[in-house]
Amino acid sequence: MAIHHRHREQRDDGPGEPGVELLPDEPILATRATTAFDNPGEREGIHDKPPMVQFGRRLATTCFGMWTHFSAKAAKSMNWIPRVEPYVGYGTDEFSRLICRTTYAPQGQSVRPVRAGIRQAFMVPAGHTRVRIGIDGVPVLTVQVGDSEVFDMRDKSRERDSAFTFSDSQGYLDLLIEGSLPPGMHDVAYTVENRRPVHSQLFTIPSDSPIGVISDVDDTIMVTDVPRLWNAVVNMLFRSPFHRRVVKGMPAFYQQLRVMLPDAPFFYLSTSPWNVESSIRHLIRSNGYPQGPLLLRDFDPRPKTFVPSGVQHKLEFAEQLMSDFPKMRFIMIGDDGQSDPKTYMRIVEQYPGRVAAIGIRQVAKNPQKHPIMTIGEVPVFHGKDGEALQHEMMPFVERLVADAQ
Repeated sequence: MAIHHRHREQRDDGPGEPGVELLPDEPILATRATTAFDNPGEREGIHDKPPMVQFGRRLATTCFGMWTHFSAKAAKSMNWIPRVEPYVGYGTDEFSRLICRTTYAPQGQSVRPVRAGIRQAFMVPAGHTRVRIGIDGVPVLTVQVGDSEVFDMRDKSRERDSAFTFSDSQGYLDLLIEGSLPPGMHDVAYTVENRRPVHSQLFTIPSDSPIGVISDVDDTIMVTDVPRLWNAVVNMLFRSPFHRRVVKGMPAFYQQLRVMLPDAPFFYLSTSPWNVESSIRHLIRSNGYPQGPLLLRDFDPRPKTFVPSGVQHKLEFAEQLMSDFPKMRFIMIGDDGQSDPKTYMRIVEQYPGRVAAIGIRQVAKNPQKHPIMTIGEVPVFHGKDGEALQHEMMPFVERLVADAQ
């Protein structure tokens, strides 16, 4: 999904709804700025890859495009119609960022049930579907968004009805809505033709919030067993979401963080595809983890960078969060089963002073005998589970809170 670098025009539109800035008469654009998706860096792009790699990736993206086309035709032949898969959004007192996806589904099934991952992995995108959006009952005017594959200039032909906006060719909507909302949780309603509205949450976070928490998901808050590939596949695709296991002690640890940092937003990152968002969301809610936006990755092959790596995905969203909350410092929590330590190290190097602390759950078979304890001036804490991390990190968090006060 896109990373937005914002600019804001000062307007005086007169009085509006209580607590909501009156949206202007002119359509509000949700722009796609330069990102690793639209303009990949040297290491992410395919232009300098060996010819066979370039050919293989282009073949894969072409095949995926053909599958999208023919699966959509098959869905229409069965009288399936578009519906919205809503994802939790976030924003500040200046903007709101909303994410959803339009997919085909049988009539009468407006809300997708929570199922095992393999039944959620193969969704048929309903591209270029128009969607009506409202925040707390206030309609959002037209936001023109082009294909994810390219940066589109404003297309007036898509602005026939200012009450609608359009998804891209893979059904994604990644929107930046400029308008003031009071801090707290808001209701977002998405409506497509012949469907009842579906609802999701929007977390509005004060732009001057001093501390936030960025948490990995896989093997950090829930057991995925990523280091053991076959176990990870079984857990993600075949295990019922109602039987997924949380990491021992992690819910209590996160609840204690919430007590100590009552105003801190929680952002959850995962290399899982958006298709399984509802399963992960169910685990977060049912186990008492603090609620917050869940930032997953596109499963669809990107034309310019192919399928983004886990490191690339996390760096993209870290860049986005650093841009969206320029005054916020982050506590980052992950595990050593994948590449979280290296990824977090790169974030510390790229954004000096923005990371307050790092917590690493030790899941590797052969953990380092002498793990890194600091990265620059950032303390790094280690523990085999939530209980150990809570014991190691909470004294630091208490000092952090005391210093802030």
